[in-house]
Amino acid sequence: MNGWFLAAGITAVGVAAVHVAAGRRDVVLPLLSCGLADEPKRVLHAVWHMVSIDLVLSGLALLCLSLADAPGTGLVAWFVAAHFIAYAAAFLAVTLSAGWSGPLLRLPQWILLLPVAALTAAGAA
Repeated sequence: MNGWFLAAGITAVGVAAVHVAAGRRDVVLPLLSCGLADEPKRVLHAVWHMVSIDLVLSGLALLCLSLADAPGTGLVAWFVAAHFIAYAAAFLAVTLSAGWSGPLLRLPQWILLLPVAALTAAGAA
């Protein structure tokens, strides 16, 4: 059993749960009730669901990797780590480009995403 992948998987499942619960309240409901045109509104809603699915599947993949001792697990782990780094980078880039005061805490999702990437990379190394 790979403890790094287990920790990353548990953390990723927690991140997915926070995303689904808090994102629905703080992002989806205001999005659906705003005056944005229907097509971009529905596309953004679909993207939110895609990210939800990706986060859940990534967490489950990491939990499976924690139990597996098969060749090729490193490549999957590096892929998961890379996309969590990409997600974190996207949130950092958007929040830093907005010119907000205290920007690192304005969109704090990166704080949840980077630990998954770090734990996964540690398990793959």
